[in-house]
Amino acid sequence: MPATTTPRAVSSLTTLRLGVVGAVLVLLGGLVISAVPHSSWVADLAWRHSMPGRMSGLVVVVGGLGLLSAAWVRLWRAAGHGHADLHAVRRATVLFALPLLAAPPLFSRDGWSYAAQGELTRLGLSPYTWGPGVLSGPVVEAVDPRWLATPTPYGPLPLLWGSGTARLVDSPWAMVVGHRLLALVGLALLAWALPRLAAWTRHDPAFVSALVLPSPLVLAHGVGGLHNDLLMVGLGAAALVVAAERGWVLGAATGGLAAAVKLPGGLVCLGVVLLTLHAGAGLRERLGRVAQVGLVSVAVLVGVGVVAGTGSGWVHALGVPGTVHTPLALSATVELLLPGTRLLAQVVAVGLVVLLALGAPTGDGAAALRTTALALTATVLLSPVVHPWYALWCLPLAAACHLRGRALALLLWFSFALGITAPLDSELRGLHVAIALTLTMVVGLAIALTWAVRPSGLPAPRRPARPSLPA
Repeated sequence: MPATTTPRAVSSLTTLRLGVVGAVLVLLGGLVISAVPHSSWVADLAWRHSMPGRMSGLVVVVGGLGLLSAAWVRLWRAAGHGHADLHAVRRATVLFALPLLAAPPLFSRDGWSYAAQGELTRLGLSPYTWGPGVLSGPVVEAVDPRWLATPTPYGPLPLLWGSGTARLVDSPWAMVVGHRLLALVGLALLAWALPRLAAWTRHDPAFVSALVLPSPLVLAHGVGGLHNDLLMVGLGAAALVVAAERGWVLGAATGGLAAAVKLPGGLVCLGVVLLTLHAGAGLRERLGRVAQVGLVSVAVLVGVGVVAGTGSGWVHALGVPGTVHTPLALSATVELLLPGTRLLAQVVAVGLVVLLALGAPTGDGAAALRTTALALTATVLLSPVVHPWYALWCLPLAAACHLRGRALALLLWFSFALGITAPLDSELRGLHVAIALTLTMVVGLAIALTWAVRPSGLPAPRRPARPSLPA
């Protein structure tokens, strides 16, 4: 007698197939449109050297991202209606991410820079002093020329990991895969922390995880682009949970590790401070806890630099990203008309963090989570340079804050739009026909998915019982 399949099981299987096929298409198209070392066998693919070939690669990539987006929409809708549990969301995320594991760095050359910086660290040359241009051979062939002579602004933790990877493998591609594994560590940390954070706001853990983990933003930029930002936010989310469950010392240490990836990760220590104080804490207690958390986190940050052999040279390289203008940086755009706007925006961001540290509610997990998400969102919006993957700093934490209506729709739109437009990276510079085609496809996909993120059409996820905050 043939086995019967329930409609819900068929729907789940269709979602998984959509996502896996989409990820495979992104991988295949990425081999055509992505920068790779000249000595790599991929560089000899005929399709990479003709306009029709590159256009075909773009079509495949955008189509793959569209399928991934459709699978993501189906998944969070199923979770919102109680038809997909946390295990199903995590399993889908793993299946969607696996095909991207062996891909070249997608939609950005940063992954090749990571590999070169790891090799510099292995050789005992501080990437805070030397640029990748002092190296030769395949490891620098695909590094973006604009960064060949510049030091790195990243913290010592990815450099330490990159040095270890470079000791194990010689191939730049294998080094890139090693760095993508580090990005997957960040994804795993998010998968562990998000359900716990969602419980603080009485949010459904499966729905929150479905909003974030398999989203186009995370898969395209976090996994495909292997940006350090995914590890940073994973450690940041873990720092809040650890602080609530194990105390402020371990929470501050984990926040220090987040800062050791990228300095803005240290902003999560604001949440650690608020979370671990009793309700209604006064100014003196706040300042005391700020000093305690600051000392522990900075000690961890400096300690990682000592272990990596790079020291604190990252301080002198923090201005490197600001040497380029990015359209998403509002302060940099206004700077063209009003000089001094960049500096003013950074002062405002620092001032906001100080005000939140001194005035935000204490002793409440939900309030600490919202405050941390607000601080990171403001930092992104006021930053002098903003790349699409900077949204990883704040959107995962914001998703756990139990957003509703237009706020939830806005989060979904950014998660979709910043992911689906990922192919519009610097590799298309000057290829006007390719840009026009990609934009047309992206707009078409956006229109096709409009129904999914209308505030009136969003599911109302279940509200589990509010747990007490661990002491």
